Amino acid sequence: MENNKSEQIISILKEKGKLKQQIFDITFSAFKELKKILSEIEKEYNKKLEGHDSRVRVEYKNAGLYQCELKIAGDVLVFYMHTNIFEFDREHKIWSLQKTKIDSASTYSGIISIYNFLSDSFKYTRIEDYGYLIARIFINHKDCFFVEGKQQMGYLSNDFGENKIDKEAIKGIVESAMLYSQKFDLLVPPYDAVKIVNVQQILESRKQGIPTGKRLGFSFNSDDISG
Repeated sequence: MENNKSEQIISILKEKGKLKQQIFDITFSAFKELKKILSEIEKEYNKKLEGHDSRVRVEYKNAGLYQCELKIAGDVLVFYMHTNIFEFDREHKIWSLQKTKIDSASTYSGIISIYNFLSDSFKYTRIEDYGYLIARIFINHKDCFFVEGKQQMGYLSNDFGENKIDKEAIKGIVESAMLYSQKFDLLVPPYDAVKIVNVQQILESRKQGIPTGKRLGFSFNSDDISG
């Protein structure tokens, strides 16, 4: 019995462990390519914005090995690569695809998440401000990907196995996220939601400002944004 358990452990380590390391390497390579593309986008878009208001700029920032940012005027897109590899739960629609029925290993994925924040949240260190997850990029061991997010992001899970995560695909995802963030506006909160504040909030606002985020006071339903 003990030998059987040992053999099972070794088998899992050899197969699943190797698979996950392979996916990590592919995802990390895609993330490094993403950073290069963001840097190129900074130069490309700022050149097109020459002669306009100097405050309306695109700025790329490398925020660490697994995180980077793209500031677009009053917005910031935060790109974050998770260091772990994930499997989809059995209720996910990806399991209905013929491709995943044939190759179950293809559902193991690395994840790169894209969050939308207000740039003032970082500028004024408003640590209680929040952002929204607008998309997640899933990448498997075959360099294939799909994007889970709002309708405007353009890639669906039923395309998984057909789209390769290359430079063209990454730039398309980034520009879709940029466009989406510019259409996703900061709305005035309902009066009753902000009519009362306490002394601590006012004192804190001297240092950090009133906590703010897009759709403050509203239920978040960004699919209502027209494409």
